[in-house]
Amino acid sequence: MIAGIELGLLYAVMALGVYLTFRVLDFPDLTVDQSFTTGAATTAMIILGGGSPWLATAAGFVTGALAGLITGLLHTKAHINGLLAGILTMTALYSINLRVMDGRANLSLLREDTIFTPLAELGVQGTWIGIALFLLGVAVVKVLLDWFLYTDAGLAMQATGDNPEMIRSFGVNTDHQKMLGLCLSNGLVGLAGSLVAQYQGFADIGMGIGLIVVGLASVILGQGLFGSRTVVVATLAVILGSIVYRLVITVALQAGLNPSDMKLISAVLVVLALVVPQMQFFRRRRERHLASQAAQLVDDLTDTPATTKAGA
Repeated sequence: MIAGIELGLLYAVMALGVYLTFRVLDFPDLTVDQSFTTGAATTAMIILGGGSPWLATAAGFVTGALAGLITGLLHTKAHINGLLAGILTMTALYSINLRVMDGRANLSLLREDTIFTPLAELGVQGTWIGIALFLLGVAVVKVLLDWFLYTDAGLAMQATGDNPEMIRSFGVNTDHQKMLGLCLSNGLVGLAGSLVAQYQGFADIGMGIGLIVVGLASVILGQGLFGSRTVVVATLAVILGSIVYRLVITVALQAGLNPSDMKLISAVLVVLALVVPQMQFFRRRRERHLASQAAQLVDDLTDTPATTKAGA
């Protein structure tokens, strides 16, 4: 279970990237399937070449961001449909990743120093102390993302996803916002690929295939279970959703399912997360909750003048 939580925290970085395009920008970005591998491949080659693991991790973020920039340019400057732009970039990245990996489909890091080597030497990796350290690292990423989304650029990005015509009327360049969002999103995905490659001890050309479903499962499952009323709550829900997803996968494998069934389990989880909240019981519960909130708001508004009057 501890390994499942650790992996869930590492994949949470990728899920935060998917949240940025899927929820904030409302952009169907499929670049994720290969930008994850791009981050892993870049990191592996730098470490195998004797480079610093921390430099390799930063390079994973940068190369992932460049992949997102390509998708953004195809969509905004070449006027290619967003979904198709992501597919084109994803397809091209497969060949680029193979070139980055010097034509090899798998690179082993088992005898190399990574950013997790000190944790393994101290004997805390795979323990609750290790989980606390992983959680601290993911929390830093979450806080930075929360901070960004409350800046002027972040608020403009949220408005671009909600109502592009409105925010364009205020003079905001929505194309720039989309490119920035795609860069940040795929940068986080590349960073996750770098971390997972170092944690698992290898980078594989196929490690990102189907990953968009995993990211969507984490986002939809997390926000379905824990809510999304504010940015802070939404990003926390994405992280918890990633952990829940990994725990479900771990339990399913321990129950005897074949590892090749993971894609099927991911798809079923997404379907359940989308369908269950629409069921009558949950819909009525949500309606009662909204009615309660509305009643509370009315009470607060009617109490305010009386309090002010009494104070006067």
